Amino acid sequence: MTNESFAVYTGLTWTAVIIYVLATVANTSGIIFGRSGYEKNGYKLALAGMVVHSILIAYWWRIVGHGPYMAPSEVLSSDAWIAMCLFLIFVRIYPKIKPVSIVVFPSTFLLLALSMLSNPGIRTLPPTFRGIWLVIHIALYKISLATIIIAFAFSIFCLLKRRYDFDWLQRLPEPQAIDVYAYRFAGFGFIFWTIGMLAGSIWAHQSWGRFWGWDPVEIWSLITWLLFGIYLHLRRFFRWQGERAAWFFAFCFIMSLVSLFVTSHMGTSIHAEYFK
Repeated sequence: MTNESFAVYTGLTWTAVIIYVLATVANTSGIIFGRSGYEKNGYKLALAGMVVHSILIAYWWRIVGHGPYMAPSEVLSSDAWIAMCLFLIFVRIYPKIKPVSIVVFPSTFLLLALSMLSNPGIRTLPPTFRGIWLVIHIALYKISLATIIIAFAFSIFCLLKRRYDFDWLQRLPEPQAIDVYAYRFAGFGFIFWTIGMLAGSIWAHQSWGRFWGWDPVEIWSLITWLLFGIYLHLRRFFRWQGERAAWFFAFCFIMSLVSLFVTSHMGTSIHAEYFK
């Protein structure tokens, strides 16, 4: 990678981060102080940030010759892009989820900012990392992450609305409605996590001749999947709702972050090849 390429990459990343930060400030101010104009400007800035972010991903894809799923910087950047993209799609379909932007917007710029702490050097794609099933496997997990961030935001809102009486919280839907949104988006994320695991098994069989190898990433992904399944089971058949459901999902969310961002760095994991 030339110095010029690195300068362009850094410049685009910083530009996207700054725009996302401005979008977060405008959007949060609009929600908390009831300024609809600020909130609208926040969405306009978020769209502008996505345009710059899309150019960044496309540019880096052309430089390295593979999708944004190899180096930690690429993974975090694409996670941020998908989180913002899916939220903007969902908010068009379900306008009532707009307040979730107070969590999604800062999550996006934090993920992108964290990507700058990793060396964005060019990684050579190993032979086992080629193939459509790897792309499907990674894409599905990224979609799952984006949706469980939304479910996590609703779980936090559920806890806050029952405990505090802030003005901006009163503009949110009723606790029962918030609880239902948390449940539905958690189910959506669970479906994509499930299919992502299955796609990963097919990729593992094509690459290493086995569907399951008790790799740390595989184990933790299974544990997280089971926890999300327990959460949905408790809600569907044991009528869990409200605070205890929200607290349990918050735990599931933390475990999903460990599964996605921590276990892949374990030296005993074959997935650690991503980060060499």
